[in-house]
Amino acid sequence: MPLTRRDFAKRSAFAGAGVALAGSVSVLATAPGALGEELPDPAADGTATGHGFGYGPLLPDPDGILALPAGFSYRIITHSGVTTLDSGETTPSHHDGTGTFAGPRGTTLLVNNHELKGPRADWPHPVPLTDGLVYDPAASGGCTVVEVAQDGTPVGERVGIAGTSTNCAGGTTPWGTWLTCEETEDKAGQHGMTKDHGYVFEVDPRDLRAGRDPRPVKALGRYAHEAVVVDPRRGHLYLTEDAAGPNGLFYRWTPPHGFHHGRGKLRTLADDAGVLQAFKCFDSGGRFVDDLSRATRTGTVYGVDWVDVPDRDARTVSVRKQFTAGEVTRARKLEGLWWADGGAYVVSSFAREESPVQHDGQVWFYDPRRRTLTLKVLLGVNPDPGKDGAFDGPDNITVSPYGGLIIAEDGEGVQHLFGATDDGQTYPLARNELNIGTADKPEFSEFTGPVFSPDGHTLFANIQEPGIMLAITGPWKRHRRQR
Repeated sequence: MPLTRRDFAKRSAFAGAGVALAGSVSVLATAPGALGEELPDPAADGTATGHGFGYGPLLPDPDGILALPAGFSYRIITHSGVTTLDSGETTPSHHDGTGTFAGPRGTTLLVNNHELKGPRADWPHPVPLTDGLVYDPAASGGCTVVEVAQDGTPVGERVGIAGTSTNCAGGTTPWGTWLTCEETEDKAGQHGMTKDHGYVFEVDPRDLRAGRDPRPVKALGRYAHEAVVVDPRRGHLYLTEDAAGPNGLFYRWTPPHGFHHGRGKLRTLADDAGVLQAFKCFDSGGRFVDDLSRATRTGTVYGVDWVDVPDRDARTVSVRKQFTAGEVTRARKLEGLWWADGGAYVVSSFAREESPVQHDGQVWFYDPRRRTLTLKVLLGVNPDPGKDGAFDGPDNITVSPYGGLIIAEDGEGVQHLFGATDDGQTYPLARNELNIGTADKPEFSEFTGPVFSPDGHTLFANIQEPGIMLAITGPWKRHRRQR
């Protein structure tokens, strides 16, 4: 049922004040480079001074991998081309979205995406084609399952799914599995593929036999998937699309009547099961919002309606191109998703000339109960990406057990993991110091897949290229509101 203007006016009065639930991120602004907020000037290293948030300046790493605050340390868990799987092959490259799960005997299981697109011959370290776990033998991507002991020692790594393409982000489920998302629209016959791609697949880290003969969850649509979250109360799945020309969409899938989620249930669905819809936003005056970049202040609240997708398998036309102007709301590079505080945190990494207004990153919060979308984080265009201190290009995100968000940077120049506190301050947590360019033209890969261990003691994150999984530990502290 569409959300009326009167209903939206009532709900936005509450949503505009932020999400005031226990442990919530609340209204977030960003510094430096924030739009619409008066915030302290950052120190040269990006750490705001005179406040009790963050962990202090980042200290250079003598090994040239990861700069961290004093008292923090890291451990390499997997390294593409260096560490090996249980089967003897080297760890695949281009680590991306990651989920953590409680394993046996106090271990932590991690499912790690590998964002490898196109034929296997294009990559020196593709995901090995493990018997029974292959979807398309021509494709180079997939997931590995990593096991880490309680003391942080790597125990092993094995293939979770192979023969998929461009496995970017994904999401954990309430029933303990990982949904891995293909960020591609390649069909059979394109780029050497033998099957259609652009789907979501389910991986069970505790029982790889459950994933034998992989089957895509076609009910969730075929498009350039980025991430997915599950509403544990209503059963909806929310999904982002990282695409341009035109910009991508934010989707909701509603399960069919009588369907109950659980391990392995998604792969039993018919290809057209449930209803896949794209979002349509409007402001408090009832005016249609064509693109999320229109919002230029944190605290902006939009009402949300949902519009049916005509052909979710995109047999002839890409899903996002099936809508005409005025039918749906778009955004450039819809990326990370995280379910917390009764809703979904949604990232738009940046907007440039293809969008109405330019920015270097947004994080929104979708409240399914009120059907509102509230802008929590807004990064202005970074004038000097090569200079350390400013943040741009948020991508994967997680909600920290210590309050606020941890955000992976996929921008230009210097790359960080950075945090945002409950009351709107940002701080650097880590800096990638692994130069994959040259001394004259340094280049630093993006961070991906930040996620805490189930006990909250360890933050796992990846340097995508060449592909390194890191375990970060230190004196974590709860970030309280600054008065």
